[in-house]
Amino acid sequence: MCSVDTELRDTASATDPAHCTDGKMELHARIEIARPAAEVFEYISNFERNPEWQSGMQAARFTSIGPLRVGSTYEQTARFLGREIRSTFEVTALMPGQSVSIATIESTFPIQVTRSVESAGESRCVVTAHIRGEPLPWYLAPLGPLIRRLGQRSVTSDYEGLKAALES
Repeated sequence: MCSVDTELRDTASATDPAHCTDGKMELHARIEIARPAAEVFEYISNFERNPEWQSGMQAARFTSIGPLRVGSTYEQTARFLGREIRSTFEVTALMPGQSVSIATIESTFPIQVTRSVESAGESRCVVTAHIRGEPLPWYLAPLGPLIRRLGQRSVTSDYEGLKAALES
């Protein structure tokens, strides 16, 4: 049986003293997918496919010429909490077939994302994601717990959507 394991951690909380100085929000997801790791990595590292499995994603397109490499860029348009979010991302790290890290270089909601794929046997793999967002502006800080819960719900739903898209 496959499941999505997710963890939400407010790095500004007193329960996580190692990360309490930066106030950043972290979301984590882990899911097992019944597909070969190489196929899954190819799919999740083609950011133009994000709208196929990410619920709030409206559009994504590469703004750099392939192949995928550190420094590649893409733009995306998404909706979260009723707001349109336009972002430009840059690939900051790449281990072909294993992991890709991206960070916003222009956005109203700055984030860093690492997606990793690890083989879990023949035609199976585990996908993990680590999403790190910047601290909320002071005027949104009181809504932090709600925004984190909604963000985690969105991440969980997205990775369940990834599994569904790849296993169908």
